Amino acid sequence: MRIGELARRTGVSERSLRYYEQQGLLSAERTPGGQREYHERAVDRVVRIQELFAAGLHSKKIAQLLPCMRDTDGGPSPVATPRLVAELAAERDRIDRTVAGLLNSRDVLDEVIGAASEPTGPR
Repeated sequence: MRIGELARRTGVSERSLRYYEQQGLLSAERTPGGQREYHERAVDRVVRIQELFAAGLHSKKIAQLLPCMRDTDGGPSPVATPRLVAELAAERDRIDRTVAGLLNSRDVLDEVIGAASEPTGPR
């Protein structure tokens, strides 16, 4: 499939797809005319890349991680190194801290909303 079709099917801009290719996250064959031609499995790969970016990982970490994942189901591959596993555990801990902070912020907002919504009595 061409880059426009991959962009349409994944909801990712063509510019982002070119960036993914530049960073070694995605690969494409070239037609004799120089156009990118992607395999069907590129759809799963792009979805996985988007999920990893959304988790807060940067492109270099994603490039290390992708060879350790199967695109079709996201399951682990046996090539993950102990160092990479430790780095990913640290990323997970960072995400957990971020989630805890967001939940705390939401609780504070709920308290403020609740207090502001209570009737103030006669004026």
